[in-house]
Amino acid sequence: MLKHANFLLERRDGLRMCRIDKCSFFFFFFFFLSQGVAVQCRRRVAFWFHRESGVWSWCSRLFAPVATAVMNRESFAAGERLVSPAYVRQGCEARRSHEHLIRLLLEKGKCPENGWDESTLELFLHELAIMDSNNFLGNCGVGEREGRVASALVARRHYRFIHGIGRSGDISAVQPKAAGSSLLNKITNSLVLDIIKLAGVHTVANCFVVPMATGMSLTLCFLTLRHKRPKAKYIIWPRIDQKSCFKSMITAGFEPVVIENVLEGDEVRTDLKAVEAKVQELGPDYILCIHSTTSCFAPRVPDRLEELAVICANYGIPHIVNNAYGVQSSKCMHLIQQGARVGRIDAFVQSLDKNFMVPVGGAIIAGFNDSFIQEISRMYPGRASASPSLDVLITLLSLGSNGYKKLLKERKEMFSYLSNQIKKLSEAYNERLLHTPHNPISLAMTLKTLDEHHDEAVSQLGSMLFTRQVSGARVVPLGSVQTVSGYTFRGFMSHTNNYPCAYLNAASAIGMKMQDVDLFIKRLDKCLKAVRKEQSKESDDNYDKTEDVDIEEMALKPDNVLLDTYQDASS
Repeated sequence: MLKHANFLLERRDGLRMCRIDKCSFFFFFFFFLSQGVAVQCRRRVAFWFHRESGVWSWCSRLFAPVATAVMNRESFAAGERLVSPAYVRQGCEARRSHEHLIRLLLEKGKCPENGWDESTLELFLHELAIMDSNNFLGNCGVGEREGRVASALVARRHYRFIHGIGRSGDISAVQPKAAGSSLLNKITNSLVLDIIKLAGVHTVANCFVVPMATGMSLTLCFLTLRHKRPKAKYIIWPRIDQKSCFKSMITAGFEPVVIENVLEGDEVRTDLKAVEAKVQELGPDYILCIHSTTSCFAPRVPDRLEELAVICANYGIPHIVNNAYGVQSSKCMHLIQQGARVGRIDAFVQSLDKNFMVPVGGAIIAGFNDSFIQEISRMYPGRASASPSLDVLITLLSLGSNGYKKLLKERKEMFSYLSNQIKKLSEAYNERLLHTPHNPISLAMTLKTLDEHHDEAVSQLGSMLFTRQVSGARVVPLGSVQTVSGYTFRGFMSHTNNYPCAYLNAASAIGMKMQDVDLFIKRLDKCLKAVRKEQSKESDDNYDKTEDVDIEEMALKPDNVLLDTYQDASS
């Protein structure tokens, strides 16, 4: 690529004299945007490979020609014969703003305060991609996994990061043939760690991005604990009616011990006495861990993490927290921080798509013990896709820490706005907003008037919302029974066997806008009116049928008929 670039700069007829491959063309296209990046960042890259001296030695040899190639002085001198030196110097000065951002990222390993523009992002990604062996000019691959891609569209979709991340023994390990992808992985994990601290868990020690959703990431944590606790058979789990976290325990080969929750006012809360009693009954050695939850659907509220963490510390039991969409909530993150301070939390798992608005398929496993988090990463078998890491890296660099903090602030504001709007609407229909102050994300509105008069009205409301393109709202009827992996849950979706009423859920999640709330309230209002109208129509039909009763029969039993007619009309 250096040869092609210098040749084109030195010869005006270079385009007529030679043909270059697409990778070289793209590299040359970014020549004028990338002066000096490798020269000034070479020492910083060593930071990311400080534990892999052999790989860094190889990476250093790779980076040396790139450093020379990227618009070095000789190239500029050649370019000045084609364009005025003043213009070239001006372009060089403009280029230094991009260079400065990349250098700061590599030096500090933290999310930049202000987001990057797309040109800087693409420059950085292509600089990394060109360090992978599949993008080397003249590379000769004779193995079974050499970064070969049949479709150019697929290659572009992944910015030519084809080798993925990790090695067969460790998802966090550096790949000798993919220094760029390895560097991408290291930087992403460092940025995510910075954001977790920013969100409220200040003492977190380590984390890594894993290309699996939350459920399978929890399974990975349980499988890692298996080797530490060979006698363990059970996982104690305060009930949360969400299938993937329950199946994560089954998939890992353990028996979930479901602890039913208690009702405190409208809230469904952790039964701490039942948890401790079950620990004593089964014996700490036979318990793999306590599997608790932060983010959840109201009227369920986050588990009492501090108290559970103390129980875990007192009995020497590991503690794994399902923090699926808790990064966006300062309250959830505070619970984790406090739990680790007063007791024991071994790892907490969060979803990438729910917290960072990227495609589904990734999660973050974090914890307060660096060696344990490294053990989890080594438990992952084989290499992994770099797509989730690439997605969250691009997102965080685009937003910057200030942009992400702004999203967190807006989410809190939308929660208050959504709460007020649902409260007004519920009162208009003789319903009420459930009082769940310990849930910072989800809200619930009663549906008593629908459930009392028509068994199917609650389910009908859910169908109507869905067909009117309202997604995310959950309508929870009474008495629903669901079997998951052989376990039967009564009152499924309400997190308890006998919640007092049917209800509707809505959540204020990161990225929600005021217009989303307004449109939801408008459509919910229309659906409630339609359901009420349907109920009134059925009541009128029942009234007409009563009028057709034989007059003689009415004469024989006037009191019963009048009573039935009154009940039908009032419904």
